[in-house]
Order: sequence, then structure tokens, then C-alpha cells
Amino acid sequence: MPATQSARRTRKGSPGKRAVNLSLSSDLLDAAKLLEINISQVCDRSLREVVRCAQERQWREEHTDFVAAYNATLAAEVLPLDEWRSF
Repeated sequence: MPATQSARRTRKGSPGKRAVNLSLSSDLLDAAKLLEINISQVCDRSLREVVRCAQERQWREEHTDFVAAYNATLAAEVLPLDEWRSF
């Protein structure tokens, strides 16, 4: 089977997941196995958090000008109905 097809293949019973190859430190991998840590779940959760942080950072960088302009507008014009705000 060509490499491109095998890379797209998913495991049965795991929709939306793909098998990948990782290189991990041997001592860390051995310790995780002794502690019965599910390495796939840990990698998935950790990678998900790293991706989320990177996406947030990217969004802030892409929208810096808009946020600054919006804050300047609020500082100059105050919020609508601000006089009735109770906090």
C-alpha cells in the first residue's frame, strides 16, 4: 500500500484518529508503561492544548490592530447605555 494511503487509514473503532510514529525517550516510555499511562491519550491531550494555545496566539496577532482600534473607540466614546450601568 502506498505511503499516502496508509497515512490516511484510521484504526477501527477510533473515528477521527490516525496512527502516527513518534520518537520518545526510552526511559520515559518505560516509566509510563510501568505506571500504565495511556501514552496516546496523554499525547492527544497535550498536543490539543499546545494547538489551542498556538491558535489563540495566532488570533491575537492577526487581530491586534482591530482590538487596539476598538479599545481606542471605547475610550473616546464610552459604551452605549453606559450611564445606566450598575457595576
